[in-house]
Amino acid sequence: MLAKNYLAKNIEFVSRSDQGGRGDGCQIMVHRGYAYIGHLFSNGFTILDVRDPRTPRTVDFIPAPPQTWSLHVQTHEDLLFVVNALDMYNLPIFFEESEYHSKSVIDTLDEKGYSFTAGLRVYNIADPEKPREIGFMPVDGFGLHRMWYVGGPYLYASAHIRGYTDYVLLIIDVSDPTKPHEVGRYWLPGMWAAGGETPSWPKGRRFSAHHALVAGDTAYSSWRDGGMALLDISDKTKPRLIAHQNLSPPFGGGTHTTLPLPDRELVIVADESIADNCADGIKYIWVVDVRKPTNPVTIATLPLPEEDDYCKQPGHFGPHNLHEMRPGSFQDANTIFATLQNAGVRAYDVRNPFQPRELAYFVPPFPETIVDPRPRPVGVNTTDVYVDPNGLMYVTDYNAGLYILEYKGD
Repeated sequence: MLAKNYLAKNIEFVSRSDQGGRGDGCQIMVHRGYAYIGHLFSNGFTILDVRDPRTPRTVDFIPAPPQTWSLHVQTHEDLLFVVNALDMYNLPIFFEESEYHSKSVIDTLDEKGYSFTAGLRVYNIADPEKPREIGFMPVDGFGLHRMWYVGGPYLYASAHIRGYTDYVLLIIDVSDPTKPHEVGRYWLPGMWAAGGETPSWPKGRRFSAHHALVAGDTAYSSWRDGGMALLDISDKTKPRLIAHQNLSPPFGGGTHTTLPLPDRELVIVADESIADNCADGIKYIWVVDVRKPTNPVTIATLPLPEEDDYCKQPGHFGPHNLHEMRPGSFQDANTIFATLQNAGVRAYDVRNPFQPRELAYFVPPFPETIVDPRPRPVGVNTTDVYVDPNGLMYVTDYNAGLYILEYKGD
């Protein structure tokens, strides 16, 4: 059952799971009837059987090494990829979230001061309930953050490597998944401290790769306060910059996801909200015209919620992530799904890219239990969304677990 104090339009509640008592869901992949969910605080990932979406069943929890994040995952065919990185949100230094988002990680952390595991972990999931570890690629730094893999020989991941100010983009050869290895990397100028580069951005800003989505030979990469970069990856060993667009300043930065709609020559760009009560300003989801890839032009923003003033609600108001339309999921270049943290999950119509409109929303009730170890007010934090081809929405909240919802259309 669901508490009555929720808001919904054109989205119906189906079920909820506490993920075996670990409610801190972050990224979710739904694959062959099973959900694989990375955790933000519990150090590991959970497997749920969602073949009957009305009665999700917790199958297993696979722990990560001590002090190690496994918050992001990718699935394809018989493979599951899981990041390993320093578990930063369990560190008291990052209990104040601005410390995490407003500085390069090497300005905050001693690279030798923690015991954790950093790298890419690979599992065989031919038996979806019993992942079997088959490979690991270590990295010398704080580890990996978010990835993109939809088959083929290459996986794309953000990673902190010793000698860089923050996370850079790695291209990893996984053609032999038992022996993944880096073949190329890209960073924004100023990030390679060991190479003598110095930041061109002011203090209080964080230039750091979040992740990239790939279409053809172009990687659409997001760089937090560094904005969006389009990269030519036809030569995987030498990614080349096509264009770099940064709307911060005057806008607030925090670019999290750059979703290409290649058939429409558009990119949807979500800037992450990172502070309670809109202290970092209103963040937007942008529509960008890339008909001329060397000159991206912003043409619209997705509409803000009108049914409540979410800046006055506990927690962060504004974008976190987008449904990334990976193969096998819901794919419609006219319909965008986004998580807006304390404003729930939303669907938008972008058939007219100059006048996007809201189609649907679901704002869950406040969580009953709190997993987040940081001293924060109790509130909604809708984190990630995966939509299957039938319109079933799998939505994580980093305290409340997994919501399974059904998108009913306009």
